Amino acid sequence: MAPPEAPDASRDFVSALADAEGRLSDAQGYLRIDEARARKSELEEQAAEPGLWDDQDRARQVTTELGRVSDDLAQFDALAAGLEDARVLVEMIAEMRGAGDSDASLEAELASTVSDLERSLGRLELQSLFQGDYDEHDAIAEVHAGAGGTDAQDWCEMMLRMYSRWAERRGFAVEVDEATEGQEAGLLSATFIVKGRFAYGLLSAERGVHRLVRMSPFDSQHRRQTSFASLDVTPFVEDTSDQVEIDEKDLRIDTYRASGAGGQHINKTDSAVRLTHLPTGVVVSCQNERSQHQNKARALQILQAKLAERARAERVAEMSALTGERTDNAWGSQIRSYVMAPYQLVKDLRTNVETGNVDAVLDGDLDEFMEAELRRRREGAPS
Repeated sequence: MAPPEAPDASRDFVSALADAEGRLSDAQGYLRIDEARARKSELEEQAAEPGLWDDQDRARQVTTELGRVSDDLAQFDALAAGLEDARVLVEMIAEMRGAGDSDASLEAELASTVSDLERSLGRLELQSLFQGDYDEHDAIAEVHAGAGGTDAQDWCEMMLRMYSRWAERRGFAVEVDEATEGQEAGLLSATFIVKGRFAYGLLSAERGVHRLVRMSPFDSQHRRQTSFASLDVTPFVEDTSDQVEIDEKDLRIDTYRASGAGGQHINKTDSAVRLTHLPTGVVVSCQNERSQHQNKARALQILQAKLAERARAERVAEMSALTGERTDNAWGSQIRSYVMAPYQLVKDLRTNVETGNVDAVLDGDLDEFMEAELRRRREGAPS
């Protein structure tokens, strides 16, 4: 009796490539690739106009949109080319096997190509999860210490570092505009802007209260401590003058000397500015710029973005769509727990995604949590 035939690993690759082809076809639909190619041609013509930069606002709009459309097309075309390369490798391996031959290096190349395709498709598919009007925008993010005293203030500073490291991993820029020191350590609050495509869409998945459990470094008996800090996120729109008009009479303007954690977060100057919008009570501070004038201008930008978000939410009567539900920065309201003692675990309470590698998460490894929450939202799961 003849021995059973060994399984053909190339069949697994054929199946994987068929799956990848289907996913790429789906991407062609939700990225509107045909429309994007036509739009790119239009934008290239506009970008080549001699007088384009006579109107700088229009020029920025054209070049920004052209960059985004070009990025989408480049990603899609690179995947299509990678898929074709993988098909050629499958055919070559099949022909060699038909001739009673094999090449381990070709098979290794195919395995690597398929793995790269799957990773790249995953990144591309993330874009289908962004359905909000402002998801592609930069983000104004704020961290605030909650219940837990000095530990909570330290946790607030840890969160600022965590999101800064996450942004760096994705190639985003981070600008810390305000940081208020805690009484003994850490931060009471900080405001920072994350600049990069889909920064707001991604960070909106992190909005809420975050709970830390650890052995307190501030407790003389080194007891376990639970502390809370929250993240709030607003889409950053450079020009909201068509949406919000701020009357100077409605502002209280306070200036003060900036202070940061040992100069770690902000530039210490005598020109920090705090704006209070009296009709709404919204408060914005900026102390990162070099002059009082620059700090006031940036604070006004942030205030306008916040008021524009508030107005949009009121207009569509869906406050939670942009701002999320306001909850107490304490027990029972957290979206995620970070446990460092007596065991190691980070668990998202909305999606049940979890990992035991707490250090990696605190160092910015947050993509899995963000993507799971974005998928939950798209599926319409209840909060």
